[in-house]
Parts: sequence; structure tokens; C-alpha cells
Amino acid sequence: MKKYIFLLALLGGYRSFAQEKDSTTVFKKRVLDATEVDFLISYYKQDGVHSSVSGGMGSEKLTDLASNIVITMPMNADDVLTVDAGLSAYTSASSSNINPFNSSGASGGDDDDDDDDDKAGSPYGTPWLASSGASAQDALASVTINYSHSSDDRNFIWNADVSFSNEYDYTSIGFGGGLAKLFNEKNTELSLKANVYLDQWRPILPTELHEYNQYGNNFLNNGYFSGVTVYNQNGVASNGYLPSQFEEIKSVNRNSYSVSFSFSQIVTKKLQGSIFFDILKQQGLLSTPYHRIYFADKENYYIGQPQYISVYETPQNVGVYRLADDIERLPNTRFKLPIGARLNYYINEHFKLRTYYRFYTDDWGIQAHTANIEVPIKLNDHFTVYPMYRYYTQTESKYFAPFETHVSTEKYYTSDYDLSTFNANQYGVGATYLDIFTKTHIWKFGLKNVDFRYNHYERSDTLSADIVSVAFKFVMDK
Repeated sequence: MKKYIFLLALLGGYRSFAQEKDSTTVFKKRVLDATEVDFLISYYKQDGVHSSVSGGMGSEKLTDLASNIVITMPMNADDVLTVDAGLSAYTSASSSNINPFNSSGASGGDDDDDDDDDKAGSPYGTPWLASSGASAQDALASVTINYSHSSDDRNFIWNADVSFSNEYDYTSIGFGGGLAKLFNEKNTELSLKANVYLDQWRPILPTELHEYNQYGNNFLNNGYFSGVTVYNQNGVASNGYLPSQFEEIKSVNRNSYSVSFSFSQIVTKKLQGSIFFDILKQQGLLSTPYHRIYFADKENYYIGQPQYISVYETPQNVGVYRLADDIERLPNTRFKLPIGARLNYYINEHFKLRTYYRFYTDDWGIQAHTANIEVPIKLNDHFTVYPMYRYYTQTESKYFAPFETHVSTEKYYTSDYDLSTFNANQYGVGATYLDIFTKTHIWKFGLKNVDFRYNHYERSDTLSADIVSVAFKFVMDK
């Protein structure tokens, strides 16, 4: 499951003030004149048929409601402190099926993913409908604090940041910093950034593997499976299910390191361009603990209503769920290298052109291309609209294979379609309202602008998504 995030750029204004220096009055532009507050709210929904939790097949329905508040405060003429806090709440049919076996049906009961020892009675579930465990919904909370300092001539800037985020099964702590140097009367800029993220999983396993991990080879007579009938491919009761390929997760850490370089140049009054490249390395547990794998060379076993086994891979299956052979296994290191460029052109007072291209490659075998175009159209002093389009294509990872295609002799395997070959198109439109004189007020803050965006995303593997976002920027009265 991949979520698509839309970022707001914070623009700093400049004001001058008198300052005494060597008995001579000089003027120094402030980096940021007054405190600014950005508030963003977005709603995202998606659907598809390649759930990674169910081994690359099943519902990918997901909804997410997210909000962010960004407070940017001038500490003095040269220094700015930014606090970015966010909260995201989602519901997911795919994640709900970490524990799909409910005693009252696929959408009933109140089973908890951490309470798998309860007897299920006569359970049934399906990868095509949401279950009801704790993993059916979750919340992500995050905060980032950034401090930046600009030199007196504003030609050198450094910044440092720390971040923290947490959700049900994952915690991330990050820190980093950057340098930027402007040359050629501020027409040229070089920047360098570095970040480190130290993350930790609290692994949640699919129910059947959780029980096998806890009780060993006799798990079918204990815990959740006590008194529950398991069926083979022919719908006959069987005690043959034994996921012996599964091994307990020993390392739960995931560390990420990145270094970013960029070069920006104002070429003419109308043309501005930039190039960039990043070097990223990840190490640790890079697979997702609750992504199931089904092997082509292993027997199939199910829990639920055996009459649905014959239509298991279709939405007509509303009553049976297949037991996993193992979880996703991936290397414990990954090296990524994205390289890209931006080119912005001022056509006239009403039209601008913004373009973006990125090439990506990694040592898991993925290569990708991204191209983006945006055309802001200024209708008047207050309103600007901007249609946009994004195209993306990638090759598949050497570790990917579809549902029930991997074999048990492989070392690494995933059926996550985010690592497959696909093309994607994203269409969108945005509109910005600018209140030049900040006439609208909330307490001591005047409304500077409102930004609305809508995007529709379609992927060649049938995944589709829509996102609507609204952002407000307020400026504190002086």
C-alpha cells in the first residue's frame, strides 16, 4: 500500500528594518517578516485487486483522512523555526485481512489481531471483503521541527531538523540538515542535504503464522485453531497444513540514509532550471511482516466455507480464506539513485509552464521514469488555476512474482504490486485564491491564500485513486 502525498511549499517574505552598525544606519531584509500558519486537509481513497496482505490478490480498498499544520516563526532577522505536525487516519480492507477469520463473517465480529488465541467457532473470511480486526484502521501521527539560519547577505543558509512519527506497528525517528549557497547575484544556487531515519517495526504476523510461531508444529490443536476445521484444495477436512518455510523475524530495525545534491540556475528573466540527484541507502527489515506469500509448489489449505474454494480468486468468493505459506522476504539492504531536473518558463503574465523529470534505479532491479507538467493560468490578481499531468512507468523488481507464482526454493520473494511492472497516469487540477491585503481574519491571523487540488490516479494493474486537498495560509498581523 502506497500513499500519495502532496507537499505545500512555504514562501518567506522580506521586510526591512533599521539597524545601527558602526554609527551608520543600514537596512537588513528579514528572512521572514511575520509568523505564518499553513493548514492542510486531504481525503484519499483507492481501490484495486492486488492486495499484498492476501499474497497479491484481493481488495485494496483504502480511505485516508489527513491533516497537517505548519507553523513558521521568525526568531529574529536571520533565523526561522518551522514546526510541522500531522495526523492521518485510515481504514483499509487489505490491512484488515491480517486477521481475516471472523466467527460472524468477513465483516462481523470484533476479533483483535493481538488476541489470536481466542477460539473462532466457525470462522470464515475472504480477501475480497474487509475484516474487522484492529488493523482494519489505524492512525499515523508525525512531527518535524526545522531550524534555519541565513547569513547577513542571504547568500548562505544552513538548516537542521528532527522528526518523529508513530503508528500502530511502526515508529520512526529522523534527523538531518542542509547547506545552501547562492552565487551570481542569487541567480545560482547549490545545496546539499543529508538525513537519517532510524525506524522500528512492531511486527504483526498473519493469524495462521502467528499461531504457528507460538505453538510450533502442533499449532492446529492449540490457540486460535483449536476446534477449527482446515480444508485442502478439494474442500476436504485436513490436518496437512504446516507452514514450515516460516521463520521468526529476528531483526525489527529499519535504517535509512540519504544525501541530496541540487543545482538551480536562473537562465533568463523567463527561464529557470534545476538538476538534482539523491543517494539513498536502507538497511534492516525492508519487507513488510504481514504480507502473505503463497508458493506454487505447496498444497493449498483454507479456513471458511469450502464451497467457495473454486472461485477463490474472484469477488464471488465471500466465505473462504487461504492460509499462508510464508511472509514476504526481501534483502536487508537497498540502494536507490534518483536523478532529475526541473524547468520552469514564464510565458506571459497569464501563463507559466512548470516541468519535471526524474529517472530512478535501485539494486532490486527497478528502473523508473517520472514526467510531470503543470500550467498555472492567472485569471486575475486573486485567482490562478493550474491543470497538471503526471506519467510514471517502472520495471519490476527481480524479487517480485504474482499470486501463487513463487516457489519455496527461492531466497527472496514478494507479491507486492508496488514492486511490479506498471505504468501510471495522474490527472489533476488546482486553484489558488490570493488575498493580497489579507482582509479575511481569524483572531490575529490574516488569510494570505487558499489552495485547492484534485488528482485522479490510474495504474495499469487496475489500482485507481482520488485525492482532494485544501490548504490555507495565514499570516500574523504585525
